[in-house]
Amino acid sequence: MKRLKILIVSKFLYARGGAEVYAMNLGEMLQKQGHEVCFFSMHHPQNIHVNEDKYFAKEVSFFQPSISGKINAALRIFGTGIRRNYEKLLDTFQPDIVHLNNIHSYLSPIVAKLAHARGIKVIWTVHDYKLVCPSYACLYKGRPCEVCFVNKSKVMLRKCMKDSFTASTLAWGEAVYWNKKKLSRWTDAFICPSNFMMQKMIQGGYPENKLHTISNFISDEKSEFISKIPVMEKEMAYAYIGRLSIEKGIEDLLKAAVRLPYKLYIAGRGPLERVFKKRYTSANIIFLGHVNAKEIVILLKKVQFSIIPSICYENNPLGVIESLCCGTPVLGRNIGGIPELLKTNICNSLFNDSNDLESSIVKMFTLHSEIERKELSTVAYNYFSAEQYYQKWLEVVQKISS
Repeated sequence: MKRLKILIVSKFLYARGGAEVYAMNLGEMLQKQGHEVCFFSMHHPQNIHVNEDKYFAKEVSFFQPSISGKINAALRIFGTGIRRNYEKLLDTFQPDIVHLNNIHSYLSPIVAKLAHARGIKVIWTVHDYKLVCPSYACLYKGRPCEVCFVNKSKVMLRKCMKDSFTASTLAWGEAVYWNKKKLSRWTDAFICPSNFMMQKMIQGGYPENKLHTISNFISDEKSEFISKIPVMEKEMAYAYIGRLSIEKGIEDLLKAAVRLPYKLYIAGRGPLERVFKKRYTSANIIFLGHVNAKEIVILLKKVQFSIIPSICYENNPLGVIESLCCGTPVLGRNIGGIPELLKTNICNSLFNDSNDLESSIVKMFTLHSEIERKELSTVAYNYFSAEQYYQKWLEVVQKISS
């Protein structure tokens, strides 16, 4: 493969979530493979510094107190304030490929339209369900929902976006304006990190011949870092690492945890953090708040297993991949793309609903030995390696270039 020039587009360029971590890891991995990489994003005080950040879009926020600030944020949904600097970067860098990640609201799909108009190949990694569900989550009143796959107006009628008619109306307008017909025409390939996501994209009307399933990967840097953390004596404990919000199923987990004798570490922050801390005061439940990358690895290496109790359609969470690469088994809800990640070793387990969560947790404490953990880590590294990902990514590039 010749040396390519790749522009990676992500609305944020700091470790805000799995999508942003993926975008930065992708850039690093492609550079190691000899390609030239640039980024386009929105200015944000937490962004990593890159030389091309002078081209980034001006920061907007829906949480600004001023009316003008809110209007600017609403206009950004439809691409206002993007074209000039973005086209300057395209002129300067002249990429062979524009690789999109999460772009809605703060950048908008105008980045796909403008690249396509120049004959640049566009690849889009689909990290969430925004392209089929205007409110991102495929969730309504705590249950999986797919009605917007065929009727986008439901997001407005049900006030699915932040329980706000205004926000939901904007989400509806965004979905209608940037519809699947346009996005499919401007995008040469959609990378779905799970087969589950691919099937939902097909249900939502996207062309199957443009959809490719490639699981997320763990960066070489993170792999090396994990290998340097020594084997630790295991506590009779388990861990949840992630956002403290309704769709993550934390309430079900905490209700089970208060009835069990095992220690549960909760690492992460979110809108329900204060509520949960006040409601669940058991000595066995330890809220750690924000933890950095090193602390996460240490935590994963000292607990018996990690848990992902999400009630929403998880796609391909990096937290599960990191846990497996640490040799730490995972108990996950049987939903979305989670089962695809947990088929790699018999150490892992699935539960179906809150009724069998408690018994599933108890069972997990009886399953493991050090030999199994080492095997789990080895299998996971092979399956989720950056090299594996790169080879599959190249296949997509070659297909759209032929």
